[in-house]
Amino acid sequence: MALDWDAFRFVKAVAERGSLTAAAAQLGINHSTAFRRLTALETKLGARLFERLRTGYAPTACGQAMIEAANRIEADVTRFERTAAGRSETPSGELRVTAPTSLAVELLMPILADFGDRYADIRIELILAEAALNLSRRDADVAIRASRDPSETLVGRRLAAVAWGIYGRADRDYGDLASEAWVSPDPTVAGGTFMRFVGTQTTAERVKLRINTVTGLEAAIAAGLGIGPLPCFSGDAHPALRRLSGPHPELGTDLWVLTHPDLRHAARVRVFMEHMAEAILPLRPRFEGQGEES
Repeated sequence: MALDWDAFRFVKAVAERGSLTAAAAQLGINHSTAFRRLTALETKLGARLFERLRTGYAPTACGQAMIEAANRIEADVTRFERTAAGRSETPSGELRVTAPTSLAVELLMPILADFGDRYADIRIELILAEAALNLSRRDADVAIRASRDPSETLVGRRLAAVAWGIYGRADRDYGDLASEAWVSPDPTVAGGTFMRFVGTQTTAERVKLRINTVTGLEAAIAAGLGIGPLPCFSGDAHPALRRLSGPHPELGTDLWVLTHPDLRHAARVRVFMEHMAEAILPLRPRFEGQGEES
């Protein structure tokens, strides 16, 4: 019995979404088309793929077997795409780059502008996300990531140490920092490292705001909501802020540029990683909390 990839992809979407309506929206078809496709597929197989429950569509044993096959097919297709992409010899084509939102405005845009001037045949898709995207699934080709211990499944290079300090408004005087109002990253940022640090500096009652992005944290401190931790490369450069203490070694991390091993020899990936290393080198003192670059 011949089944094409679309059939497997369709069943996988229904299982992941739990309903025909949501799966249809994901696949860009309407509900009636999805209903007809599922009915025709079950008729062709002579078996039910899903139990229709009030809570949604639950896969049967046959449906689960098809979903597992779909996962294997998807993994094989992705592996082939990485292999094919890694054999490109000229720096051209689309390059998917992911980076934390906090790096975009001050750091990345000038570097990307220079890169675009050098390599006009490479088109960049920039994905700003605080969460780490999966490079094995090709959610991105290259990741610029702050990490103390990057994944062993990736390859790349360390660009700089990233120092953190405590910052407040430049136009205010501060006394005992523990008695000041604070703002803090929430538990989703760096696995809660910064939130735990704030907990060692002041009481829970003094924390007036928790937020899930470093960019939002900087804006909150600049607005006067409270003092809080920031990476020195951005805090030192902000005209409305001044450093109150630090750098604090327990908050330090490293900036990496990473890719999947299958892609490291692709020309567009290689030249981008080299360009990032070249661009970051003169900025290292700023990342390390030594002030503006010369």
